[in-house]
Amino acid sequence: MDKDRIGAFANAVYRDMAGAMAIGMGYLGLKSGLFEAMKDGAPISARDLSEQTGLTHRYVEEWLNGMTAAGWLEHDEEAGTFSMPAEHGYLLASDGTDHYMGGLFLAGPSLLSQASEVARAFREGGGVHFEAFDNDWIEALDLMNGGAYQHRLASYWLKHLPEIDERLATGGRALDIGCGVGKVSLALAEAYPKAQITGFDPDGNSVAKARKAAAEAGADRVTIIEGLITDLQPEPIFDFAGMFDCLHDLAEPEATLLEIRDRMAPGGALMVMEPRAADRLSDNSNPLGTVYYGFSLFHCMTQSLAQGGPGLGTCMGPEKAMSLLRDAGFSGVEELPIKSQTNMFFVARA
Repeated sequence: MDKDRIGAFANAVYRDMAGAMAIGMGYLGLKSGLFEAMKDGAPISARDLSEQTGLTHRYVEEWLNGMTAAGWLEHDEEAGTFSMPAEHGYLLASDGTDHYMGGLFLAGPSLLSQASEVARAFREGGGVHFEAFDNDWIEALDLMNGGAYQHRLASYWLKHLPEIDERLATGGRALDIGCGVGKVSLALAEAYPKAQITGFDPDGNSVAKARKAAAEAGADRVTIIEGLITDLQPEPIFDFAGMFDCLHDLAEPEATLLEIRDRMAPGGALMVMEPRAADRLSDNSNPLGTVYYGFSLFHCMTQSLAQGGPGLGTCMGPEKAMSLLRDAGFSGVEELPIKSQTNMFFVARA
């Protein structure tokens, strides 16, 4: 065997384990408020930071050391202080923006908490149901995409569908498929004050959060339903339907798309957002692809298989996505030229 290759791979394993530990420390930074406390970029000692946050000094000290070793923070050894570069704070302490990365820090520990159950499914089949995941996973989904929905959905993404933008502006109806905690529904309600929005999701916990958020926002034009699309009344029909980051999760993707197609108004459109993965494995052999295959194994694929679904997986790819849409009877299926490092977008017309 090639000893240099053995050494290189050993270093790669340590690198990847370091990444897992960094995400774990990122989780602690988010949950404890330490990232928020350091977002001004000012140098601060471990002692002062622990006093400012009310956290235990020894934990704060070790966290600062670990985050510095990972390259997330900077350390002035002579002054004994730590600081967060502004460029890092842009991603670490920017909750509510479309560039915030904090959702990943919740996602990692939450997904890996089900590792033993996923291993069981390897042997016995089936999978891990959505309900098995904790509240951190629901919050992670919100944090990973919520800012983008708020800042880009109406102002950028829907501008690629000008006829739908006009329909919603003049009082159309929108359907939010797999609405989760309601960020898409609320973003649509805010951007289109004459539109009626219906969201649905099978997860009761997420639906409760969505209803609470809608009530707090005074969004009386938003209706949130717990269940599947078959639980909706046949009427009304919708001018716009959005399926954001959930087509690959479905237990019955073909049947669901057929139901959506039947509920669309003439000239209506379905927008689908999917993780930016390629059709070929060789094109997914990169850090983002690795993240997405991990998401698939520990959540997206396994929860579909748990319901007897096909387990399409996070890296389903554009060819499969568009094939599903065409097979459901949609016309004018195409990928939209929306710029995003992490997601790709499709339109399917009724």
